[in-house]
Amino acid sequence: MRSRTRSKLASYLFYIPFALPMWKLLKGSGAVVADLRRDYKLAELTEAKVDRDPVKQFAKWFDEALAAKLLEPNAMTLATADARGSPSARTVLLKGFDERGFVFFTNYESRKGRQLAENAHASLLFPWLPLERQVEICGTVGKVTREETEAYFHTRPIASQLGAWASRQSEVLASRAELEQRIQALMIEHRGRTVPVPPFWGGYRVVPETIEFWQGRASRLHDRLRFTRVPGEGGSAVRTWQLERLSP
Repeated sequence: MRSRTRSKLASYLFYIPFALPMWKLLKGSGAVVADLRRDYKLAELTEAKVDRDPVKQFAKWFDEALAAKLLEPNAMTLATADARGSPSARTVLLKGFDERGFVFFTNYESRKGRQLAENAHASLLFPWLPLERQVEICGTVGKVTREETEAYFHTRPIASQLGAWASRQSEVLASRAELEQRIQALMIEHRGRTVPVPPFWGGYRVVPETIEFWQGRASRLHDRLRFTRVPGEGGSAVRTWQLERLSP
């Protein structure tokens, strides 16, 4: 028995010097990717310091992302799924938020629009990586009022307003020239006129059920604080937020 154990140990020790070179050989160029890592040490996130209103906490972190001059701090990954559960994700821009939810605008006939028509649930992810932070928001999705869409649409540059008409979002396009020809035709048609809002374009509001704040920490022992909407006390219609710490 001891002889067999010694034999296994000798075999193991024999291969140790070759383990790292063999691993890199097997990974090939992927070795560079596997070796990319950094330790997060900028800040911590504690229950004592977090605002008990997650929307106010989001506003605080958003202001800090603005102050840090991050590239498009309102950029967020929007994940949706169709009725079968097949997911897709893309980056969109946050255009407003308050206690009612988080708003973005898009073409209702796009892939995301079609998926939301089938399955009105989504998640948002704000990857503020230079601050070693992320915020994930999950909830139900509904369209904003037409008045809200009208008000926002007319703050956009004219070229962007015309682009909303020209782009049949998510449909196959024969060429870039086809898109540019549509834009030129629309510029002539609407010269000197107010561009109306396309009937197939407007806003969505993600009404959060959970909001998770993630702060990177050393050795991958990150801080994760999740707020979940729960019924109010005594059967109150006013829902409150429950705070929990999650394992990293």
